[in-house]
Amino acid sequence: MVEKIWSAAALTKELIRIDSTNPGSCEGAVGELLSRRLSLLPGVKVETEEVLPGRFNVKAELPGNPDKPALVWICHMDTVVVGDGWKRNPFGAEEEDGRIYGRGACDMKSGLACALSAFAYAAKRAAAGEQPGRRVVFVGSVDEEDFMRGAEAAIRAGWVRQTDWVLDTEPTNGQIQVAHKGRSWFEVTVTGCTAHASMPWKGADAIAAMAEIIRSVRLSIAELEPHPDLGTSTVTFGQIVGGYRPYVVPDSCKVWIDMRLTPPTDTEAARRILEAAMEDAMREVPGITASYEITGSRPYVEKHEDSPLLKQLGDACAAATGEAAVVKPFPGYTDTAVIAGILGNENCMSYGPGSLAQAHKPDEFVETADILRCEQVLKTLVDQAVFGG
Repeated sequence: MVEKIWSAAALTKELIRIDSTNPGSCEGAVGELLSRRLSLLPGVKVETEEVLPGRFNVKAELPGNPDKPALVWICHMDTVVVGDGWKRNPFGAEEEDGRIYGRGACDMKSGLACALSAFAYAAKRAAAGEQPGRRVVFVGSVDEEDFMRGAEAAIRAGWVRQTDWVLDTEPTNGQIQVAHKGRSWFEVTVTGCTAHASMPWKGADAIAAMAEIIRSVRLSIAELEPHPDLGTSTVTFGQIVGGYRPYVVPDSCKVWIDMRLTPPTDTEAARRILEAAMEDAMREVPGITASYEITGSRPYVEKHEDSPLLKQLGDACAAATGEAAVVKPFPGYTDTAVIAGILGNENCMSYGPGSLAQAHKPDEFVETADILRCEQVLKTLVDQAVFGG
């Protein structure tokens, strides 16, 4: 029974059955389960910290040599909302043809389960009398699917350090993923003047001006040089509102912009691109004004070839699977990217079960075999990096 409660496949199903959608029920019930379960492990200290009302990070620590970098797993407990289009119960954890279905199956309750299983494995080896060569830390974080405030809180609390080896278990399709595009968010507002649509020269068309801004930004981002690892920068105009009626010249328009930026382009460079586009629009459409707010900014994270964690994880993958792991960038942004960006930590990366292509979709699933593979790799990492001398 003790082994079963730490089986990654069984834990995956147990976690899927708990609604932790964000926004929605959020992570409280998952955090309570983790706190109770981790407290059963001998020699492990468990603590929690409230990050948002009713939403708390969970930390478990297995003592080891404090002078060496800790091995830290940080895994988010929330999922995106269920959404429409499901043919299965999103909280049913149904298993069929080697797949487990449910919201969060791959993003990332199966990865969370693998990290928990590996952490418990380390704790049981220590309880049997083996001395950990470094501290082992598990952090269950809140809010990764929104503003990543859980990871930021873990940094402020000192739960992760600049020198630690930090691994999340996001779905990576069998790869080690070690680099991230930067993420810059803008909210742009254009103000014009209303007039009758039959006499548009009497007004200032805010939507027409926004169209000029969108075109200019899109072309400027497309002209940026690609990065050898991270590829091309991209821009998405995810939401736009404006105007009153088809027969009224619109006096307002607002757009929300998401830029995913590769080195050397950062938020400051993106700001200059946007400001130049706004100036051009004000010349093209006389009478309008334009302003913006930066609503989010995350730095890009580059790969560090000499990272000790990258080598240890690569060795663990080869030992557990018999094949060398492919090393690629992560397409999105993760808790470890936040840590790398804020602390300048060069040993932050992702390795977990499932494919990101299944994340956030109806009938989300993870392959059971993929869970078992990842669980074994993480336990092998414990063997080599924590108890390997």
